[in-house]
Amino acid sequence: MPEGKPLTAWAPPDGREVFHTNCPARQVIDHITNRWGIWVLLGLRERPLRFFEVRDRIEGISEKMLSQTLRTLVADRLVWRKVESTVPPQVTYGLTEFGEGAADHLGGMFDWIRGNAAVFTEACESERQTD
Repeated sequence: MPEGKPLTAWAPPDGREVFHTNCPARQVIDHITNRWGIWVLLGLRERPLRFFEVRDRIEGISEKMLSQTLRTLVADRLVWRKVESTVPPQVTYGLTEFGEGAADHLGGMFDWIRGNAAVFTEACESERQTD
């Protein structure tokens, strides 16, 4: 392959190359796999949750980061948002059909990671012993 030629292992139907910076899939992948996006999608897999239920489910996330992550995932149409006209307003979040597809794939990856945790732990311990 000539130097500088982009990889073309897979291209979406619209002809854009997924490895190019202008491919919209890259932005969605960045949002799904950022520090909190993956956890929000996995956290909403079982059922829709209110904001504070999502926050309580994902240990370590601040309200600011949760709000920002949810806003991004809603804009990407991975998550839906429903506001009930109560005092105070109750906001519920759930996965769209698109989000369910992403969460299912992430869940499979997460299950694989959990199933291989011993391999990762062993590798980390071996690395520490050689340092």
